[in-house]
Amino acid sequence: MQVIGLCRFSYPAMGGFQVEHTSVEERMAYLYSEPRMEERLRHFECVCLPGLRAQTDPEFTFLILVGDSMPRHWRDRLDALIQGFPQARVVARPPGPHRQVCQDVFNEVRDMARPCLQFRHDDDAVAVDFIAHLRQAASDCAQIVSRHRMVGFDWNRGYVARPDARGIAVNEIVNPYWGVAQAMAVGPGVKQSVLNFAHDRINRFMPTVTFTDRAMYVRGHNDHNDSRQKKHVKPVELSPLDPDGEALFRELFAIDADHVRRIFGAG
Repeated sequence: MQVIGLCRFSYPAMGGFQVEHTSVEERMAYLYSEPRMEERLRHFECVCLPGLRAQTDPEFTFLILVGDSMPRHWRDRLDALIQGFPQARVVARPPGPHRQVCQDVFNEVRDMARPCLQFRHDDDAVAVDFIAHLRQAASDCAQIVSRHRMVGFDWNRGYVARPDARGIAVNEIVNPYWGVAQAMAVGPGVKQSVLNFAHDRINRFMPTVTFTDRAMYVRGHNDHNDSRQKKHVKPVELSPLDPDGEALFRELFAIDADHVRRIFGAG
């Protein structure tokens, strides 16, 4: 099955954010601010990309949705980060309705006559065998997939992690339908995409299968997470990885704590 992932990289959508803005211009000013973009690019380089580059099953497409108004210096930095990563491509679009734009971007690259697997991705990491596990899950659930237009898959065990100049601080967690290491099997001709549905409500609209047996994700934790801008969000207690923990992160997610220290300690 065709496998497609989509990352919304500071795309100034109409909707799709928990932080409200009064205009598209105000949203772009927020998204493209220097502190936010510097942090976003560092997370993308150190947390998001390594595990995707190292996938044991390389047969997938990774779409990076950006605004066509992204300042040139940020776009150049983004383009440089995905050099040598043939599965990745940047897709630039003008501001538009969040769900419709994401749906169109997915459908422009998929073969609509065939079923496909889709996953959503942001400032986070998936395990290096996530694509392989996703394919296996779809195969194991072939009868369910064949009987339904859409079927959700969710790996709910992973880590919350904050990278900084000291390394990586984490907290292991089990959190269902969190939007990372989450995917959807989409039937032939179905136009809706995984981003047509709120990640924490996907089980209201389709059958879902969840897996808890092993850690499959790292949820990036930073001051500019959209989900952390609300006042009711509780702080997460994090502890620094010891050498064994750093070795585990390299093995599971291809995240290198020394690389994190270099990137977050520079400037």
